[in-house]
Amino acid sequence: MAKRNPPGGRPEPTPRRPMPKVAAAGRSPGVIAAFVAVGVLVAAIIGYAIYAVTRSGRPGAPNIPGLVDYRVTDPKMLKRNHVRGAVTYPVSPPVGGDHNPIWQNCLGDIYPAAIANENAVHSLEHGAVWITYRPDLPADQVDTLAKRVRGTPYMFMSPFPGLDRPISLQAWGLQLKLDSAADPRVDQFIRDFRIKAAPEPNASCSNGVTATGTAPHNTAGG
Repeated sequence: MAKRNPPGGRPEPTPRRPMPKVAAAGRSPGVIAAFVAVGVLVAAIIGYAIYAVTRSGRPGAPNIPGLVDYRVTDPKMLKRNHVRGAVTYPVSPPVGGDHNPIWQNCLGDIYPAAIANENAVHSLEHGAVWITYRPDLPADQVDTLAKRVRGTPYMFMSPFPGLDRPISLQAWGLQLKLDSAADPRVDQFIRDFRIKAAPEPNASCSNGVTATGTAPHNTAGG
């Protein structure tokens, strides 16, 4: 049957078919999902790296010849429990581990005789650098070391009988043994690790033990 024209003589327009939707180039759901996944992964990696550095509080490993980093080679020995009695340390002089609840004063203190390892290790935990030397080290070298320590917070110094090298520097988990006080690595060690290597950086170095003697001191003061 023939289609009738509407009044006025014009034919009715033919309905248009909807155009098929075409995905924009490079914007398919699969590509977008891949970009999102990569972005999330990168953000997670960066976030974890920042968290790890912040949590550890450890500096990057500087290039100091002869440095031993026990934080890497033997981290399990760096326990941090408070104990009242004597502690046997696997490293001499010790660089960390369980220690006395009272720290050795470390405000640039220069001790004329040996001090207790257990109190000294607590000072390392707070960020101090402990310079030790053999009792037979020449007086001029002792004076050279003392100039680096005297009056400087988070530094202390004492003789250490039985030391296998003339001089040994300790920070938490770190040790450098040397033959001469004039060695430039002394200053580098202090610069790189004083306060920076500590699990408790900037904790107190005052109101601790000021007495000498190798038996642990369980009370503050002299």
